[in-house]
Amino acid sequence: MNPLDILLWVAFPYAAAGVFIVGHLLRYRFDQFGWTSRSSQTYENKWLRWGSPMFHYGILMVFGGHIVGLFIPKPWLEFFGVTEHIYHLGATWLGSVAAVLTIAGLVILLIRRRLVARVKLVTTVMDKVMYLFLAGTIAFGTTATVLYQVLGAGYDYRGSISPWIRSLYGFQPDPSLMSDVPFFFQLHVLCATSLFLLWPFTRLVHVFSAPLGYFVRPYIVYRSRDGHRGAGAVKARRGWEKSELPREKAGSRR
Repeated sequence: MNPLDILLWVAFPYAAAGVFIVGHLLRYRFDQFGWTSRSSQTYENKWLRWGSPMFHYGILMVFGGHIVGLFIPKPWLEFFGVTEHIYHLGATWLGSVAAVLTIAGLVILLIRRRLVARVKLVTTVMDKVMYLFLAGTIAFGTTATVLYQVLGAGYDYRGSISPWIRSLYGFQPDPSLMSDVPFFFQLHVLCATSLFLLWPFTRLVHVFSAPLGYFVRPYIVYRSRDGHRGAGAVKARRGWEKSELPREKAGSRR
């Protein structure tokens, strides 16, 4: 183990985690009006209608796969009957479907930002940097999966990368676990770590603003202001004051 290992697999991840947490807190405190996805739907919708769902569904599948593979120890899955063979098949083929969806969606979104003039004009420098590291993370991860999992004999990252990640959040970092990890897996991890470092300063903050409150909010009651209610209208319940137009109220006072 050399100083470069300490830098890449201990110092850098902890620095990225610190910036990720503190950066989000500061941005929410001082830049709430900028806490947005900066939607460009009003500028172009045809390409977005295809690219956005493909990318978001694909990336959610990728995220779920990473949670299972990196944060749940192998003995726990085996306890529930998920053998190495079953896990390998699921990770390889479901992961490939997720990768295809994610890459196709991202390519459509990038082409859209390049070719649609109005969308290109509202693309900031940080958008470009974010897309660069996002594309790099996906490309390196997909390359590693194809080379080692699909075409190769398979690589058990649950015996190296997964314990390394768990050693970080357990505050007992073990950089030696990453020493013999294949090159493209290492690039994938470093690019993803850089993306987390940049996250608070990009449009990616909108991930933490999912409108979950819509599922539990009270119903919104609409009352007609039209004097003509029609034959099939529901009779107003007792206790509700009838809504009238201003001119109708004025006429009733005469």
